[in-house]
This record gives sequence, structure tokens and C-alpha cells, in this order.
Amino acid sequence: MRGLGAALGEARRGLRLRRRGALLTAMGIALAAAMLSAAVVVAEGLGGGFDRAARAADLPDIIVRFDPESARLIDQRIRALPDIASYSTRMEFTNIGIAAGGQGRDDAVAEVMSGSGRPGYAIVSGHNLAPRGSQVLVELGFAQAWHIRLGSTFFVSGLGPERVVGFVEAPDNVGYPLAKPRFYLSRPALEARLGRQPNPQVNLAEIWLRNRRYLNEVLVQARSSSFGLHDIQFATRSGVKVLLDQAAGIVIDLLVALSLIALVTASVMLAASARAEVQRRLGAIGVRRAVGASRGHVALSQGLEAMMIAMPAAALGLAAGVLATYGPDDRLLTMLNEPPPGAGLVLPLAAAWLASVAIPVLGAAWPAWRAAGRSPVALLRGGELEGSAPGGRRSAWRGRRGGLAALGARLVAARRARLAATVVTLGLSAGFVLLMLALASALSALETDPGALGKRYQLTATLPVSALRQVRAIPGVQAAAPRYETEAVDSFSLGETIDVIAYPGNHSVFEAPPLVSGRRLRGNDQAEVGVGLADALGLSPGSTLAIALSSGDELRLRVSGTVSSLDHDGRVAYIPAKALLAAQPSAPFQIAVLLAPNANAARVTAALTRLGGEPTQTSGATARGVPLVDTLRTILIAVAIVDGLVCLYALIQACTLTVQERRRTVAVLRACGAGSGAVRRLLLGATLALVVPAAVVGIVIERFVFGPALSNLAANYASLPLVATSKEVLATLAGLALAGAVAVVWVARQAARESVISGLASR
Repeated sequence: MRGLGAALGEARRGLRLRRRGALLTAMGIALAAAMLSAAVVVAEGLGGGFDRAARAADLPDIIVRFDPESARLIDQRIRALPDIASYSTRMEFTNIGIAAGGQGRDDAVAEVMSGSGRPGYAIVSGHNLAPRGSQVLVELGFAQAWHIRLGSTFFVSGLGPERVVGFVEAPDNVGYPLAKPRFYLSRPALEARLGRQPNPQVNLAEIWLRNRRYLNEVLVQARSSSFGLHDIQFATRSGVKVLLDQAAGIVIDLLVALSLIALVTASVMLAASARAEVQRRLGAIGVRRAVGASRGHVALSQGLEAMMIAMPAAALGLAAGVLATYGPDDRLLTMLNEPPPGAGLVLPLAAAWLASVAIPVLGAAWPAWRAAGRSPVALLRGGELEGSAPGGRRSAWRGRRGGLAALGARLVAARRARLAATVVTLGLSAGFVLLMLALASALSALETDPGALGKRYQLTATLPVSALRQVRAIPGVQAAAPRYETEAVDSFSLGETIDVIAYPGNHSVFEAPPLVSGRRLRGNDQAEVGVGLADALGLSPGSTLAIALSSGDELRLRVSGTVSSLDHDGRVAYIPAKALLAAQPSAPFQIAVLLAPNANAARVTAALTRLGGEPTQTSGATARGVPLVDTLRTILIAVAIVDGLVCLYALIQACTLTVQERRRTVAVLRACGAGSGAVRRLLLGATLALVVPAAVVGIVIERFVFGPALSNLAANYASLPLVATSKEVLATLAGLALAGAVAVVWVARQAARESVISGLASR
């Protein structure tokens, strides 16, 4: 205990003597902790959002949609199924007029609950619907967007004013504004007001199983007992997750992967900062060893001093990272109908705080332990350039030949371990910035450019096949064909949904997602499948794809190749239209229109409208989720700012250490008449020795490590190339240069404040 007390007292005295250096170290720890906490908030919040929502809402195992049918008939069909634990039915109405708070629209979705069974949503505020009264539940995201409060009035077309009694989140679909606004009513309450219906109709059923292992068997039985029901569609938990990913999966996966890279960058920076602090104090360690301090005592006092700095700095940085990212992260989750992690963040953030403290403490204690093993004489020499007289003459000659900038570069290069650590830290940060710029470009392309997904057609129109000749005759139309699209499931795993797309003839004229393996389909018995579908079902070129269509028929096709597609998480299959129509003649379709180069899209759109086609422009993968992408950019900006500050800190730390260790060198220059400009040139050389190799490291890491890794993590259903363009590289280099200039000016100003005599007296 006596030794611990002595080490603690020595650590306190060290902090009082080196306040400026401690402040700089604390700044670095706080920045690294901010990066760690931002990564934790994003990864924990978005990574587990769907699972939290499914648990909170008690998401059903099977969701069935169909044309309106008698509730009694649906009850009979469901009760006849095996392994049913519970079920509920409802009637879903679309295009309902609503108004609240001076706003209104006519495309809302009303869910009329039967009043029995599990609801399938989570009430996040307020209470559930009562069997009597004019009450309504509103989705949380919609309520926040329209500033609806509990107890406020909500007008529903045909019903009049309703009182808002609760806000809900239902993870079976994304929320507003990614989807239409949704609200919930009670059928018993409506019947109490409007009169009881003897046999009400429903068009949606939710089913919970006793044992999810029997999901496929129940689905087989459900399909066989669905005779007489029309336009029936089954969805499972995994299918719902695919639906959510279709709107935001690429965003979520990229953010989580981005957070993992941030963890690596922050850890490297923390270790480099701690080691640099010990290097700065080699002289002081030598003095303590010379007066008899043990090796363990030196390491203990150094570790305690680092702990005193790290604990409050890490807490401050942790709070800053949480404040910067929690709000945007919470908005993202609300749009996805998913709850925030809440108290679930406590343990991960506590672990991040411990890591932010432990890394600099260990990083200070271990180098101090190693340094204390050297002789006191070697430690007291500090960081001055060593060598024989001839070597010194050669160095002086090189300094004269290269000037002060070359001398500054040599002073930095004398500390090879620190040089490597600083270059790696700067390189990781630069690579991280390049990655974010490439990610922003990729998201913009996915949002606005359908060609990024392999879609070559620009317009679609709801016209019959018989109108094809008229469409092709429109000036500016290069090609037109019916594009069939329907939902199916895998015949052997009915929980796996498949988006089936079909064209007559060569589909690559209109839609050509990048080919990953195999070749394009040829003949009516072949199919191209997305990488996501291939991974989920274990398919490869030559395998058999067996799909069960909603019509009840089955198609078996040979896989000719796999393609990279972001639509539907890559769970897509391109098949010949002849094969699809043979099994499902009423498959839904639209006319896909490919425009000629330099064609006037507005004129073509007007011509299609005159034909009654209701043309729509082809959208990108995230076009429906513009608010989602905007929120993502807010998070990226917050992380980019922290990362830029990390670069600035690393450069200031390196320049400060160089001046601290070469105080005599700087003092000699000033004593010989050199002014602040000479000191800046000296530091400029030191900064260039760090920035130039760091820029190379950053470009290489982004091109060959970060980009490919994030592409793979972003979506196992598709390969998204994330390579920085020349403009993005130049922007990053300009940022590094600016950070270097700020570091040079700031450190040179601090060095000029010290008297020449004090510098000459230092060792």
C-alpha cells in the first residue's frame, strides 16, 4: 500500500507539472472514446433493431394477406391448421382520408382490429384500444412527423373525429415516411357505434405457432387449405426482415460495417497516443531510475497518471459520441418501426469506456516498464540524434543541403516506432474518410440512379401487351417489353420469399444486374438468381431452383448464373416470361420502356399518358427512403467530424513531441537568429514526413482493405464496389494538408513562447 500511495502521489505531481501535455493527451483519448461510443450506438441500435422490435411487438410467425373474405371462413381455415398457438384477423383499408393538426392526406392505411388475439404491435406510449369509444392508435413515426400528441383529435374520412390514445410500432413494415401513414381502429368499438355486422370481412391474418421448427409444414398445410381464397400472399418473420431490408437494409448494413472500422481506427489511435506520451517522458523516467526508483514503481506511477487523465477524458468523449449519434440513430429506428436500445446501451457503453481507459493505461504502463529497463544514462539522453562525428558532419551537410524542412523530417524519422504508429493512425483516418466519401457517392447513386442496380429502362407504364406496338412507335423509345414481377417462395423452404422477374426474350436489354458467376440464362428452363437467394438456398450454377407461385403451381429451373442485385436483399430470380406465364397466366406486369440516347423523357412520358399508361420513372434502391438516407448522412457527418479531429490531434501530438524532444535544437536555431518562420519550416518538414506516407497508406487501405471489406459486410446479397474517385482522393489530401498546416502554426506558436535560455538548458 505504501508503494501504491507513493506512486499515486507521484502521478498527481506529474499531472500538475505537465498540465498542457495532459490536456493534449486527454483530447486524444476523448476523441477516440467519441469514435468508440458512436460505433457502439450505431452498431447496437441498428444491428439489433429488428430483433428488439419483433420481441416487443410479439411479431407473428406467419402473416397472410388475401382478398376480403368472411371472418368465419378464415377462422375455420386457421383452426384446422396444425401447431397453432394463437391467431388474429383484421381488415386493412387503403387510401383512407385523414387529417390532424392542420394537415391532411388521402392515402393512409387503416387497420381494423378484430378485438381478439394478439395485436402484433407494441404500444410505446398510451394504452390499447378499448371495445367502446372513438379511439385510434397511430404509428409512432407518423405521430412524430405530424406532431400528434396523446389525446389529440384525429379525423378519419367516413368516421369523423377520433381520440388518439396510443402510439405503436409494428415491425411487419417500415414506418412513415418510408411507407404510407398507418393507424389502428377497434372493430368492436366501431360496431358499438355503427351497428354490429353479422359476418364481418377480413383480409389479413396473423398466426403464431407453438414451435417455429414446424413452420414449413404449417405453410404447406396452409397453402393446401387456401382453396377458394384469392390473391393470397404469405409472409414469415424472415420474409418481413427481407421487406425491411428492401427499404433500408443497405443503409443498416453499411452503418454497422462502418462502425466496425471505426473501432479499429480508434483503438490504433489510443495505443499510439499512450505510447507517444511515454516517449515524451523518457528523460523524467531516467531521473527516477537514477535516484533509485524500481522498474515496477515507474510503470505503476505512469499507469496511474494515465488513468487519471483517461477516466474523465473517456467519459467526456463517450458522452459526446452518444449525443452526436443517438438522435439520428433513434430517428432511423423510428422510421423502421423499431425501438431504440435504451438501457441495452449501458453495458456496451461501459465496455467502451473501460476500453478507452484500459488502452491508454496499458499503453503507458507497458512502454514505461520497457523503458525503465534501459540504463538511466540512455534514458537521460532523450531523443537527440546520435552518431559518430563523421555521421554528425554528414547530417549537418544534409541539413544544409535540404534546409530546415529536411531537418524536421529527419527529426521525426529518428523515432521510427512513433513515426510508424502516427502514420498508421493518420492512414487509417484518411482511409476512413475516403471510405465515407465513397459510401456517400454509392448511396447517392443507389438513391437516384437505377443504372447502379443494372436497370436500363427509364420508365414503366400500366398498359396492356396489345399496346406494345404503339409504345414502340413513340419517338424517343428505343425498346419496350412487358416486365412481369410476382412474389413466390422456395418449394423446399416456404419461409424464403423470392421476387420473380420475367421478360420475353433477352432480359439484359432492360435489366442486367452484374453477373457474379455462371452465365446469362438461355432457354425457357433456366434462371438467374441473386447472390442473396443463392446464399440462402445454397444455389450455384447448375443447381435446381424450385419455386412455388401464388397460383399454387411450381416451377423448376436450372440456375445458369448468379447476379449481384440489391433489390429484395438479392432474393430475386430472373426467369423467362414463357415459363412464368405457363404456370401463372395472370402474373402482374408493366410495360418497361427503354429510351434512346438523348431522348426527351418528358415527351415520351406525355405520349404514354395519352395512351392511358400512367407512366412512372424508374427509381433507385433507396429512392423511397430519402429521409432515411438524409439521416444516414447526418450520422456520417458526425463521424467524419470526429475523424477529422483525430487527424488534427495526431498531427499536433507528433509536432509537439518533436519540439519537446528537440527543444535544444529549436533553441539553437532561435539563438542563431532564426525566427518563427524557421520553426514553422522545421515543423513543416516533420509534418510532411507524416502526411505523405499516411496519404499513401490511406489510399491503399481504402482501395484494398476497407472498400472490399465493407462491400462484403454491406450486404451478403450483393457486391457493392466502394472505391474512392480521384475527386474524393484530392478532397481527402486537401483535408490532410489543412490539418497539417493548422498543426504547424499552432505548435510553432507554442514553441515560440519558450525562452531561448530555457530551451538551451534542457536535456
